[in-house]
Amino acid sequence: MRNFKNTIIFLALLMFVLLNIQALEPSKPPIRLAIAGVTHGHVAFILGRKDKSDFNLVGIYEPNRELALRYAKTYNFNPNLIYDDLGKMLDSVKPEAVVAFGSIFEHMAVVEACAPRGIHVMVEKPLATNDEHAKKMEELARKYHIFLLTDYETSWYPTTAKSFQLVNDSNFIGSIKKVVIHDGHQGPKEIGVNKEFLDWLTDPVQNGGGALIDFGCYGANLMTYLKQGQEPVSVTAVTRHFKPDIYPKVDDEATIIVSYPDAQCIIQASWNWPFGRKDMEIYGESGYIITVNNNTMRLRNRKMDAEQTTKVTSKDIAVYEDPFSYFADVIKGKVKMTNYDLYSLENNILVVKILEAARESAETGKTVLLNNINLR
Repeated sequence: MRNFKNTIIFLALLMFVLLNIQALEPSKPPIRLAIAGVTHGHVAFILGRKDKSDFNLVGIYEPNRELALRYAKTYNFNPNLIYDDLGKMLDSVKPEAVVAFGSIFEHMAVVEACAPRGIHVMVEKPLATNDEHAKKMEELARKYHIFLLTDYETSWYPTTAKSFQLVNDSNFIGSIKKVVIHDGHQGPKEIGVNKEFLDWLTDPVQNGGGALIDFGCYGANLMTYLKQGQEPVSVTAVTRHFKPDIYPKVDDEATIIVSYPDAQCIIQASWNWPFGRKDMEIYGESGYIITVNNNTMRLRNRKMDAEQTTKVTSKDIAVYEDPFSYFADVIKGKVKMTNYDLYSLENNILVVKILEAARESAETGKTVLLNNINLR
């Protein structure tokens, strides 16, 4: 009995010592972060981020100095952080990670600069404007072993995470047969984006298209995850030009049908909705899941007498509602992305492939078979 008590005392003392040693260990310093471009209006998400210790902003690349200084005044950062040469900034401040907030076309140049330097990158959706850029970015990321993430607002939604759980883990609706995804708003000019953002959003080269690219990417990203990376059989798309006086160079309306051997996804991307929306309808053999917004869902399956409306928050389902926290934890190794995770390179390579096919279909008026587009 005495030996047993002595063992218990020893273990308790050992635990006390280990806990105190751990407490004395210095915490890891914040990740050195730089921003590449500030013409994307969503740069406010990182510049306005408060009370976070995971990143330390060390540099900002932006050739438009007037714009950069405007942001410096608004968000109270040191103008000395601003550089007009991307390579010079990277070599001077030596960031561990970069977030890209320029045009979509410029994403490749950011990866070309960062990858050989071993700097991890997160871009705003979509990954690239075309398959040639996407392929090169993938090659660079794999060659230099960097993380290359793509950020979508719907990746932060508790309802998105809950939908995936119900589909994949709970088999709540049986096998998926049809998914309908609506994304968009009244139009970038109508909602008042700044001039620098509007200039490239409405440029067929810098954005790759209009509503088809800007909002079609959400549906392609979500469906790729729902189908766990399965490549579609074909893509059919129709674009419209309802507001040529406002958007003379790009489409403002797109409907994309993505066909699989056993399912269909209809993506409705628009700059013509009467209000902003990002919602999804998932229909299976035995039920449906409808995400009304980031926190509200409507559910029904054959075991239920009626539809139920439910609220979902990050307290109910594990989800990162801050994409930068997610990026930080991926870099630190706290999070391991699955192959077709919403942020993952694999998912977003396929997103670009779907969008490329959609653009071709809209231009030719024909359905495009995916094996005719060779990204890999």
